[in-house]
Amino acid sequence: MKIAKCEIGTGRTYVIAEIGNNHNGSLERAFELIDLALDAGADAVKFQMRHLDQVYRQRTLRKDGEDLGTEYVLDLLRRFELTVEEHRQLADYCRTKAALYLCTPWDALSVDVLESFGVPAYKVASADLTNLPLLDHLAQTGKPLILSTGMSLLEEVKTTVAFLDHRKAQFALLHCNSTYPAPLHDIHLKWMGPLRQIHPLVGYSGHERGINVSLAAVALGAVIIERHFTLDRSMEGPDHAASLTHPEFKRMVDGIREIEAALGEGQTRGLSQGEMINRENLGKSLVAATALPKGTKLAPEHIKVRSPGQGLSPQRYEELLGRTLQHDMGEEDFFYLSDLLETRIYPRAYCFKRPWGVPVRYHDFAEYASRINPDIWEFHLSYSDMELDPAVFLQGTYAANFVVHAPELFAGSRLMDLATPNEAYRKESLRETQRVIDLTRSLKRFFPNTQRPLIVANIGGFTMDELLPADVIPSYYERFARSLSELDLEGIELIPQTMAPFPWHFGGQRYQNLFIKIEEIVHWCAQLKLRMCYDVSHSALTCKHLGYDLYEFSRQIAPWTAHLHLGDAKGLNGEGLQVGEGDIDFDRLSAILSQGCPDASFIPEIWQGHKNSGEGFWVALERLEGKL
Repeated sequence: MKIAKCEIGTGRTYVIAEIGNNHNGSLERAFELIDLALDAGADAVKFQMRHLDQVYRQRTLRKDGEDLGTEYVLDLLRRFELTVEEHRQLADYCRTKAALYLCTPWDALSVDVLESFGVPAYKVASADLTNLPLLDHLAQTGKPLILSTGMSLLEEVKTTVAFLDHRKAQFALLHCNSTYPAPLHDIHLKWMGPLRQIHPLVGYSGHERGINVSLAAVALGAVIIERHFTLDRSMEGPDHAASLTHPEFKRMVDGIREIEAALGEGQTRGLSQGEMINRENLGKSLVAATALPKGTKLAPEHIKVRSPGQGLSPQRYEELLGRTLQHDMGEEDFFYLSDLLETRIYPRAYCFKRPWGVPVRYHDFAEYASRINPDIWEFHLSYSDMELDPAVFLQGTYAANFVVHAPELFAGSRLMDLATPNEAYRKESLRETQRVIDLTRSLKRFFPNTQRPLIVANIGGFTMDELLPADVIPSYYERFARSLSELDLEGIELIPQTMAPFPWHFGGQRYQNLFIKIEEIVHWCAQLKLRMCYDVSHSALTCKHLGYDLYEFSRQIAPWTAHLHLGDAKGLNGEGLQVGEGDIDFDRLSAILSQGCPDASFIPEIWQGHKNSGEGFWVALERLEGKL
């Protein structure tokens, strides 16, 4: 079902702010309620229209001995109902706000009036679920209908559904308890399940206190949430007590959107990027219990289980027993899947049109250097590497060039942040960054062909729980600019890395605010005379999140790119995937990069590509050869 441009039942809950008669007869108050509801995140605002002589018996209108409850309601309606012209003004006002005006017509004449407004859908009150003549009149409009099921029995709901199905009407049912406010024990939220078996589109119209039940309804699959909306719950009228104020409604909408993001598709249990990181850090692997020569027939005494979880899962233990080892292993070396397949991927001489290399750590440099001859080495430093003597790992001089990737994390669980408003923290980040710069200068003696080495840096601007407001972002860039001016960068070029919007720090998600959006990147590169490390996987996630076109993003950043990190990406957080296993079209991307930054160097930035002696890097280089 579609209401205006909104598809109902496709994963995004449609939220209606039911203003009803909570304006208490004041047009100005109605305008105010519309503004506040939209600010709180409502998809539509809804009112009610009645022609009392079409709804009530004449003797009831005359108060000719009717029940006291009916007299009370009629008294309120006479005082609080808006005129047709006032409703027309509300509909026009909503159009000026690009908002949807919905209305509940309580009689056929009101339907005819609302048709002249161009109302995109109609709400049917619980009291009219059994009003088949009114429903027939509404069905003839061809507009989508939303029907509350409060006060109705199962057979009555089934009768109305059959009645509307026969007329091929588009409609949704809302589970509802028609008391104001509704006691929690009377709501029976699980009834949404059986209701969905009667008709597939089911939502919830809540009259309870607070927002928790409405949030639970979303978790149970509600496609529409309707809640009454008020300026003050103590105002005169029965609906106010069962209504939400602006802060409550906003919290509800925020909660709904968080639940939607958390629900997922429910089809499979995949691992998020953060889980994979923690799985590797905290999980277990099969490792060699002692040094094992090639040709060893593996027995229980040759294998033990240890952390981290970077090798073969202990669940594969029995498959490993009896296998003949195809290579030498040191004590506590990981077993890998290749030990079950009895095949290994080895590097070879690669050919690219631009300088290429691989990421290395000090401790694996010698092994890699004995196997490949790249144009560049990119040294990924941890904070503990900063305490090591490079001469222990690097011998003599090397013809290749080198790049340094600065640590993102420093001792004491401190992330580099050259843009933070915390001046003490910024100074600490400056000191640690200067240490990286000084170390990079010292590495030049091993790589004499590198005249001005690049330092890839994640420069900060992260937040814990939410993105920064747009109006404060420039001040963060300005503090980064001040930090640059305070660093001694003689003979060194610091290049910020493009970032993903939701980086993983300390085993959980954070928010990144700088060097995300392409317009900011281009502006600040020009302003600060910077070049970038274009991490394609990071920026693919950014483009997915912000709705950018990755290839247009690439075209704009290419002229500012000094160095490339190449890996695939999928969805919002699938970063560092193997080339060809995500969403990126590397043929199309390569054509853009060849034109925009033909001399920029690159490395394959594959998550855990170093495992099994660099297997992931060799696969990536194989797949990229001929494209770059």
